[in-house]
Amino acid sequence: MRKPPATLHAVVVTALVVCSAGAWDSAAPNRQPATGSPSATLRLNDLEYLEMPGLNVMLAHDYYPEGHQGGVGIIQNGLRVATNGDVRLDRTPGQWQPVPKVGPRAVDRTTQEISMRAEYPDESKNRKGFNPVEYPDLRLSYTVRVRPEGAAFRIVVDLDAPLPDEWAGRVSFNLELFPGILFGKTFATENGSGVFPLQPNGPGTIDQRGEYQIAPMAIGRRLVIAPESDRQRMGIEDATGGGLELVDGRGQHTNGWFVVRSTIARGATKGAVHWRVTPHAIPGWTSPPVVQVSQVGYHPQQQKWAVIELDRADSRRPPVVVSRISETGTLETVLEKPGDAWGRFLRFDYLRLDFSAVDRPGMYIVRFGDARSDPFRIAPNVHQRGVWQPTLEYFLPVQMCHVRVNDRYRVWHDVCHLDDALMAPVGYNHFDGYLQGPSTLTSFQPGQHVPGLDRGGWHDAGDDDLRVESQADTVFGLALAYEAFGPLYDNTTIDQAGRVVEIQRPDGKPDILQQIEHGVLSVVGGYRALGRFYRGIITPTLRQYVQVGDFGAQTDNVVFDPATSATRPPAVGSGVVGSPDDRWVFTEQNSRREMSAAASLAAASRALRGYDEALAAECLRVAEAIWSRTPDAAPAGPPGPQRPSARIGLAVELLMATRERRYAEYLVSQSGVIARSFRETGWVVGRVLPLVGDPAFTSAVTAAARAYRAEVEKLEKKTPYGVPYEPDIWGAGWGIQRFGMQQFFLHTAFPQVFPKESILHALDFVLGCHPGPNTASFVSGVGARSVRVAYGLNRADWSHIPGGSVSGTALIRPDFPELLEWPFLWQQTEYVLGGGTTDYLILALAADRLFNAR
Repeated sequence: MRKPPATLHAVVVTALVVCSAGAWDSAAPNRQPATGSPSATLRLNDLEYLEMPGLNVMLAHDYYPEGHQGGVGIIQNGLRVATNGDVRLDRTPGQWQPVPKVGPRAVDRTTQEISMRAEYPDESKNRKGFNPVEYPDLRLSYTVRVRPEGAAFRIVVDLDAPLPDEWAGRVSFNLELFPGILFGKTFATENGSGVFPLQPNGPGTIDQRGEYQIAPMAIGRRLVIAPESDRQRMGIEDATGGGLELVDGRGQHTNGWFVVRSTIARGATKGAVHWRVTPHAIPGWTSPPVVQVSQVGYHPQQQKWAVIELDRADSRRPPVVVSRISETGTLETVLEKPGDAWGRFLRFDYLRLDFSAVDRPGMYIVRFGDARSDPFRIAPNVHQRGVWQPTLEYFLPVQMCHVRVNDRYRVWHDVCHLDDALMAPVGYNHFDGYLQGPSTLTSFQPGQHVPGLDRGGWHDAGDDDLRVESQADTVFGLALAYEAFGPLYDNTTIDQAGRVVEIQRPDGKPDILQQIEHGVLSVVGGYRALGRFYRGIITPTLRQYVQVGDFGAQTDNVVFDPATSATRPPAVGSGVVGSPDDRWVFTEQNSRREMSAAASLAAASRALRGYDEALAAECLRVAEAIWSRTPDAAPAGPPGPQRPSARIGLAVELLMATRERRYAEYLVSQSGVIARSFRETGWVVGRVLPLVGDPAFTSAVTAAARAYRAEVEKLEKKTPYGVPYEPDIWGAGWGIQRFGMQQFFLHTAFPQVFPKESILHALDFVLGCHPGPNTASFVSGVGARSVRVAYGLNRADWSHIPGGSVSGTALIRPDFPELLEWPFLWQQTEYVLGGGTTDYLILALAADRLFNAR
């Protein structure tokens, strides 16, 4: 039963006093925490961060503050509890607020101090580039230093020069606390206490700049976070006298975190900010073992690996036990043996057990001491139901634009964006990276309505925009899936004329062909209207862009006409008919992107034959027109191996669509380029070797295939998962899916060179056999446990879209894998189109085809 507020306050204040008398005593910097041991001290390790059992402190390893990774970061007892410890110009910064330009990190091994130099503005982001930011007229250079003191550490900020008077008391050092593990836990200062709330609570005010500012949750010189939790208790003390402020960053930005901040005073330079931070590290803490398997399961003949992830300090080695779940609920041991030591990867040691010999159909779990996997299935038809279908019958329909999407009792979103689209202004750098040059490249003038763009297309991820590459790549992947597997699956009604979609309601038409048609209607419709492919179609304002939920509410669905609008039309985002809320359509000169889109249409033309002959013919006409009129782009990127022309992929798809020899002859002429760039082109070109019919060409490409396979084999051995995997800030799920999809086509073209195991290991990785304690399947609703809080159109609801594939486990640099249950981290849980959707679809279908050829 929850204690009454007065009692709770007394308990928290007591904890505060205990912390103050011990670990926070700045006059006794060498005193050890009462719960620690003399050896429990932070030390600088070889990776240049501070480390002790249960505690890691990083500085400037990550630099992705927009995604809550950067500055000072704290990992406490296996949880990343804090990040983005840095000087910021905003009280609770959002994605489009200024961030500093970070210089090199310096390490003093004598003092164990880590420091970084940084400055404002960052000219690479100031009003230009992707996600351009408008920096204020402020020049600020500073150093952030982190120094260990036993089990605590100090953060000191030194400014090169005092702040201008108008910025004093406004610029602050901020540290962000991850909300997902704090809800319902307590905090306290010497002035009061409270509970971290599920939602941001007022009051708030509008400041002089017209921005909403929520009142602080707490103020004081000393702050204790989660004193009741051994795993998360942390104290922060301000040693400068200016005090601390605890603010709910979600008050201004829905994806914000809790922020602890100290403002920088007028005239301050050296020691402008000085904190002492004391996270509680559980004595002798080690991360618990994790058993990693596919959450879906395995075909009886499939190679089966269980991967065991272990703390480096954990020397326990019980046997790995594979058990079959009986009908009575008992566990029948079918295999028990020691795991094979694989070695170290990231910060963990790994064991691996090959249990391929276990082939009796049924449900199983794998145990390692007290750790156990989720249940999984072994069966010949394990990949035939509820594995690839959710992507086709839920995710793609939900993402469909220009239609209403019903799902039995639920409406995912109403009919939307029927006012598409106005021609974008020239010379414009949009906040989501769209660049419109000095011309519209069409007969349309800026602000003029472009008809014919109100059909087809899918919303990309949780955003509403239609990028031509995501549309075309999705069409391409669906066409390849249909061609390779012919899944005549029908569980959705799609009424293009009525603009209505009904999920879980068959209409007698193959869903995959209806989805190909939907994508083509947008890509070809844009070409028909503009005389070229669009670059993208997107909302004009940030207010619309960040809106989640019903896309039908993003615009009024009425084409804006300034000649008939009111003298003062309603504000964009007001939801009132007559506002200038229409999306903008951008164009560009990009021959590489044009040829890639044309290749997708050529593939779609083959799939649509016999389903919609007129649309199939138009797809082919557009693809051939692009072939004829579009020159090759100059190779992009730094000097090195020649980047293959996108014309190669277009030639492959047109050869398959037309059988015309000129495309085969072009491919033969590019033999050397294809061989040198086999990593990118091999899986595409391998599909047409019989159609090219040139022995010398086949020989050259096959030799390149063998060389590439040797390269892949080396990479596969670098991780315990049997796939090329080099983790980075962004989750690797999509890259692994693309690798697995390509391996299927390479295996089909070169079965003696590329084994099927690479395909299956990639699928297992996506479905749960991947690093970190969160072993959820990256595909929502697929497997015993999957990502159920994702960054999609419904992210504000803390829910998921079945069949959506997320980015997956990301890396907190330099060595901490993380997959949080939090809906606003796009680098971990974002749904995307293109490869993030269709690569998985092909990969899952391929796994079944390898064992159940039909």
